[in-house]
Amino acid sequence: MPLSLQEMSDRFEIQDMLYLYADIIDRKAVDELNDIFTADAHIDYSAFGGTVGDRSSTLAFLKEALPAFSASQHLNANVQITVDGDTASGRVMCFNPMEMPIGKDKQVFMLGLWYVDTYRRTPEGWRISSRKEQKSWVFNVPDFMNL
Repeated sequence: MPLSLQEMSDRFEIQDMLYLYADIIDRKAVDELNDIFTADAHIDYSAFGGTVGDRSSTLAFLKEALPAFSASQHLNANVQITVDGDTASGRVMCFNPMEMPIGKDKQVFMLGLWYVDTYRRTPEGWRISSRKEQKSWVFNVPDFMNL
């Protein structure tokens, strides 16, 4: 069944938001996530030792956690989106190489994960209303991370 113009537009808008999320995280511009998550969003980063909570507590966690990484890239792919009116669900693959200072050296490690999301159309555009990370694999993580 062919997609309607509205569904194509909705999917493109959601994909653009997902790519913007990755860019915001990599730039450590945490306050910009207020334009990505709904005010009542539920975010679960526990798969990699992060917090579970609302938008405010998640942004506070990210402001503390992200400076520990000297570099990161969140590469999103295999974006699967199902739109149902003003809501949508999605599953997004993320390949996430990161660099972290360990003593005098820097350690590069990689995370493979899926974001399992729900989205909501708001007057400002599509927003993430829930996000749960699912761990797929890890490579060369620092010993203290125990992932």
